[in-house]
Amino acid sequence: MKLIQAIIKPFKLDDVRESLTEIGVTGMTATEVKGFGRQKGHTELYRGAEYVVDFLPKMKLEIVINDDQVEAVIEAIMQAAQTGKIGDGKIFVLPVEQAIRIRTGEQGDEAV
Repeated sequence: MKLIQAIIKPFKLDDVRESLTEIGVTGMTATEVKGFGRQKGHTELYRGAEYVVDFLPKMKLEIVINDDQVEAVIEAIMQAAQTGKIGDGKIFVLPVEQAIRIRTGEQGDEAV
């Protein structure tokens, strides 16, 4: 099993969710986060005063999947989240040692 973590632009969340649903992903966790990468934030004007926004709003998606779904999930996220502009995000793939469904006690692939 693998944990896919994807950091994307907030307005792309629905597109990514639809894309993942189409390839059979049955669940994910989405969290509102703030961060920055190479873009290093930006400057905004508020009530005539200029200030720097260091951390930009992003969405963090977490998806636990079977090993054979990794490439399809990565491709689906990339297709749906890409705008071609700086700040599109990142995808991380991590190993998952164990998964347990609390309600039934199912473990491993059955719990995903």
